[in-house]
Order: sequence, then structure tokens, then C-alpha cells
Amino acid sequence: MNLYLTIKTLHILSSVLLVGTGFGTAFYLFFANRTRSVPVIAAVARLVVRADWWFTTPAVLFQPASGLWLAHAAGWPWRSPWLVAALALYLLAGACWLPVVWLQLRLAELANAAHEARAATLPARYWQYAKLWERLGYPAFIAMLLVYFLMVFKPS
Repeated sequence: MNLYLTIKTLHILSSVLLVGTGFGTAFYLFFANRTRSVPVIAAVARLVVRADWWFTTPAVLFQPASGLWLAHAAGWPWRSPWLVAALALYLLAGACWLPVVWLQLRLAELANAAHEARAATLPARYWQYAKLWERLGYPAFIAMLLVYFLMVFKPS
């Protein structure tokens, strides 16, 4: 079995898992928030946190390791413009994602507390955090789409 192709396959699959899980969980929490239903939001927020720990976090760690290994194995110089740009965009996405993880934990806690208290509405802090969570998601997602472009086309 070819090690390069095995790592490349795992790299591609983990990139799909990373972006797909990120987009999917953001989609569900975004629309759950639009319902303003405390039980719905509490359930979805809890599952978003779980998906991030189970799927997104391992992919976040595997992506740069496998990507750098693949670039090295393929003979790409570390200073290749596409590789430098991809790493910079990945770091930008990560700089957005880390606070998003913290926000998701707080959102889940606030929603769960409101649900357990049988509150009809969520506290104002929830909505402040949700707004910031959404605003950080857009640049992270766009950065990851650009990383995909760079991985596929490798422009000079």
C-alpha cells in the first residue's frame, strides 16, 4: 500500500469532516436559534458541542500535520506561495474557531440552564454570544473554502 496515497486520502476525508461538520453544526444551531424555542436550542447546542469534540477537533489537529507531511513528501518547498497562503488562512480560521468553541460551550450551558429552569426565553447573554458566534463563523468558513481552492489548484 502506498503511504503517500493513504495519508492523502485521510487528509481529504478529514478536511471534509472538518468543514462539513463545522458547516453542518453551524447550520443547525443557526436555524435552531431562529425558532427561539428553549428546548430545541438546548438540544441542538448540546449536540453541536459534542460534534465539535468528536469530529472537528481531531480533524483540526490532523489537517496541518497531514498537509505538511504531504507537501514535504511531494517535494513542495515550504515557501511555496499556495502553501504559505493555505497555512495563513488555516491559522485565520483557527483564530476564529477557538473563540467559537468557547462560545458554543457557553451557549450550551446557558440554553441548558434555561431549559432546566423551564424558562420561556433565553437570557440576553445567550443572544450576545450567539451573535458573536455567528460573526466569527463567516470568516472561518470562507477561509476554509479558500484553503480547499489552494489545496486543489496549488497556484504559484
